[in-house]
Amino acid sequence: MTDVPSHALTSKRLLALSENFARSKDFIACVDSLRRGESATFDSVWGSSCALLAASLSNQFKNILIVVADGKTQDDLLDDLPTFFEGMLERFPACMPASSAGVHLDLEYGDRLRLIKGLLAGDKAPVIVATVPSLLQPTPSQESIFGNSKRISVGDQIDTDGFATWLLEQEFHQTSAVELPGEFSIRGGIVDVYAPDWENPVRIELFDDEVESLRQFECANQRSSAELQQIEITVVTQDGPVNGCLLDFIPDDTLLLLLEPEALNEQAQRYTERISSSETIHSWEEIKRRWAKLPAATASRVTSGHLGAVYQLPIDTVERFSGDFGDLKLQVDRLARDPSGEEYEIFVMARVEGEIPRVREILSSTAAAAGGRLQIGLGCVHQGFRNRESFQIVIGCDQMFHRTELRRKGRRRLSKAIDSFLDLREGDLIVHLSHGIGRFRGLEMLDKDGQRTEHLGLEFHGGTKIYVPATKIDLVQKYIGGSKTRPTLAKIGGKSWAKQKASVESAIEDLASEMIELQAKRDGRPGIAFSPDTEWQSEFEHSFPYRETPDQLTAIEAIKQDMQRAQPMDRLLCGDVGFGKTEVAMRAAFKAVENGYQVGVLVPTTILAEQHYKNFKERMGEFPLDIAKLSRFCTTQELKESVERLKKGRVDIVIGTHRLVSKDVKFFNLGLVIIDEEQRFGVEHKERLKSIRSSVDVLTMSATPIPRTLHMSLVGVRDISNLETPPDDRSAVATKVLRFNNETIRTGMLRELNRGGQIFFVHNRVNDIHLIQQKLESLVPEATFRFGHGQMNETELEGVMTDFIAGKFDVLIATTIIESGLDIPNANTIFINDADRYGLSDLHQLRGRVGRYKHKAYCYLLIEPHKHLNPTAARRLQAIETFSDMGAGFAISMRDLEIRGAGNLLGTQQSGHIATIGYELYCQLLENAVRHLKHMPAKLSIHVEVDLPVAAFLPDSYVVDRRQKIDLYRRLTRLERFDQIEELRNELRDRFGKIPPPVRRLLTLSELKLEAAVYQILSISMEDKYLTFKFQDRSRFSQLSKIRPVIRIIDDQTAMVTLKEGKIHPTKMLALVKSLLQPAT
Repeated sequence: MTDVPSHALTSKRLLALSENFARSKDFIACVDSLRRGESATFDSVWGSSCALLAASLSNQFKNILIVVADGKTQDDLLDDLPTFFEGMLERFPACMPASSAGVHLDLEYGDRLRLIKGLLAGDKAPVIVATVPSLLQPTPSQESIFGNSKRISVGDQIDTDGFATWLLEQEFHQTSAVELPGEFSIRGGIVDVYAPDWENPVRIELFDDEVESLRQFECANQRSSAELQQIEITVVTQDGPVNGCLLDFIPDDTLLLLLEPEALNEQAQRYTERISSSETIHSWEEIKRRWAKLPAATASRVTSGHLGAVYQLPIDTVERFSGDFGDLKLQVDRLARDPSGEEYEIFVMARVEGEIPRVREILSSTAAAAGGRLQIGLGCVHQGFRNRESFQIVIGCDQMFHRTELRRKGRRRLSKAIDSFLDLREGDLIVHLSHGIGRFRGLEMLDKDGQRTEHLGLEFHGGTKIYVPATKIDLVQKYIGGSKTRPTLAKIGGKSWAKQKASVESAIEDLASEMIELQAKRDGRPGIAFSPDTEWQSEFEHSFPYRETPDQLTAIEAIKQDMQRAQPMDRLLCGDVGFGKTEVAMRAAFKAVENGYQVGVLVPTTILAEQHYKNFKERMGEFPLDIAKLSRFCTTQELKESVERLKKGRVDIVIGTHRLVSKDVKFFNLGLVIIDEEQRFGVEHKERLKSIRSSVDVLTMSATPIPRTLHMSLVGVRDISNLETPPDDRSAVATKVLRFNNETIRTGMLRELNRGGQIFFVHNRVNDIHLIQQKLESLVPEATFRFGHGQMNETELEGVMTDFIAGKFDVLIATTIIESGLDIPNANTIFINDADRYGLSDLHQLRGRVGRYKHKAYCYLLIEPHKHLNPTAARRLQAIETFSDMGAGFAISMRDLEIRGAGNLLGTQQSGHIATIGYELYCQLLENAVRHLKHMPAKLSIHVEVDLPVAAFLPDSYVVDRRQKIDLYRRLTRLERFDQIEELRNELRDRFGKIPPPVRRLLTLSELKLEAAVYQILSISMEDKYLTFKFQDRSRFSQLSKIRPVIRIIDDQTAMVTLKEGKIHPTKMLALVKSLLQPAT
């Protein structure tokens, strides 16, 4: 095998390519012309050679501003430039109109502000890439930036009230926990603030009025990450003077490079026509006047006219690759030698390092590799090109293997963390483990024998109130029942709650027993033991262009272990929309094929089959796998051929709808079945699937996530992998519920069109879908529309979908056929008409069609102008609007439980039991039953009741927000290790400032409980002048009394310590108890 030079050397050689042009007299003439302030023209700038040209010019000029027509061209150029250029690159994006979202929340607004502030400060930015819309949109002027900036340094004096007033005037939003740009919070001596141009929010810690420290912190965990000496907050609201332009901030010696000037003019005209009347933009003529002071060059594929000196690049396009794996080597060798017989050196660029070994293996037997003329490097090249002078060809793997472009990672994830559904609000229904269903009436501070603590006020039947100490919050759960009727409150002292609980416990025991029996039967059947990972498996996984989430890695490992066992796998893979289930399934499929087995991928809809087929083909394009599809989009002849090839073992992976489980479909050597959204198949198909399950490995995927509590309770009886963390490149979808309004729809559509995007409009009635199209066409004549629905014939529907994916029209009006499977990164706005008619999970699935690209995505839930909503529909829409964050599927599935009932993987018969005792208690009892039946040890819980006359609580002045306070109390009850207590102590110190005495005592009480649990102590209390211990095991407790003789054992359950006369200070009291429980040193 020929040794191909290492990719690091190849990448270095590509960086040196930018020096080639400098040897040309015409190029030198153009540079000289530009230095004199005159114009220059660059012709034959084909494909990604524009990045090479920019890199060559950067060797001659300190600063370059490149102007391109739109955002996609800007992204492509910024992707390609690092392949040829090592310097700093900056993107100047267009931002959203002020009406679309708060100015602070717009990621692009923050990027624009950061760049122009950097230019004002004299920061270097050798290459800036701007679009026509980004130049037309005004920026703040230099004066307004200086006038609306506030600098804060360590040691400065701050008037907190005045600072808060200033932030509110700048349209900041005061909140309890800062998670989004434009928010701030004040908690005693801690001020958190998130300016729109910052990467992360900043925590200002004060000592009186003096700034003691400045720290960046992470939104996800609210913990500090870096110390700062100074910060600058700049906010220019939309009401302020925004008549500036990027051109006002760049140095006068900057070279202006205009890419495809005719396209720039067309884009400027189109953008100006589409802009709403409320927006103010510069005219294109004004922009041209402002850049007249700069030396300017144009670059085009084919110029229509020349300005100044001219350099025609020795560049040609590269012939199109067929995408056929078998012809690839032949095409590479054909490319390496032109018709005149000249031999070319070929540079093949892979996007990720893990892809390089596989590309090297594929191309190693080509004549180009044999002649030492094939180089494989790391980098991005969107469109390959041929250099006739240096006899070199540069091409990207995406182009060779016919892959669509990757979605780009967002710089920041602008979404709030999901509030736990265990949060309690006043008036919520709750379940008290001993007393039953009641209502939460708020937190109250109570004094008892000098012990001042916070309590949860709970109301039961007849107005009876019970107060539960906040330190025992684990006795109280939020009631989530799923029944349509509200449950009645329990009677204190009544027997009905105990009977209901016992009845449900019995039913749960039966369910758990049945599930364990099924598991045992499955474990007893022989299955396929797949071999460990091969080198190809490793290459396939390393070529994944993103970083896997921790959950993905855990799921992949669990699936591989299942497949390598000799029993059939039956694993459920759950994950929210866009959380990476498909990649996990692909790795399992690849493993099965590598072991010589066939894979069947069963999906509920034709659209999803088409999407999976496309994704599998692209992802596995570098490997000789035969992938087929069986769906309505195939002709009768294609279906017949695929079924025949499947039977003969010539198809490795088949992707299909219910057609795949037809009786005439026979596999040659089936090893793995992947089922997507199993709950959407009918009874007949499910019975056929059951027969398949008995012998082969089965991986079932579901986009309805299983809440962690249910997942944990099923450990040991159901193999489940849960994807709970979103990938880095996903951001929250802004969701709005509104009445059908012509102006809003027009504004929303124009905004998406102006950033080069496409739009979904969901209308789920076929009979009048054409009328909706006519209405929208009159509303937004600038856009192009087509509709698609399941009653269209296959060819017509496939044509519509293919054209939409190819970007041939702007707005797809469709029924819910797009609900699962249509993954179009360029479509980032969705309108859902008559949204009140949909279920919550349907709305979440539909919303999941957008937000798959770097842009902020928008979802509009439309309801008829004068329609009265029933309470259930109103709550459903409120829920989907509230939970717009990544991973909201968990919260939504819980809310769905509240609104319409639980038809989850336990079966509908369990819904009544959940309604009786509440979801959380149900899961707790299920887990206990499973552990008992499987003879597993009971779950360790630390229940030590400490009743000492000490004031231990979270003061309102320290933790202001009630929900945060309840969450912290809940976390305190769940601490099981000393390092967890220390971690919480550090978190409190970081987030809320210096820890006050009542909170210190609260943490000490947690430490006491851990110390006491070692000796199986049940309670510690004060009775007159005695410290009393109640314990469970006398022999265990006697070990403590031996090392602490002062502790006297009274009987089999009680021990006492006599205290000296007089009142003991709370701190001394806790120190005393702690010293008694700690081992002697």
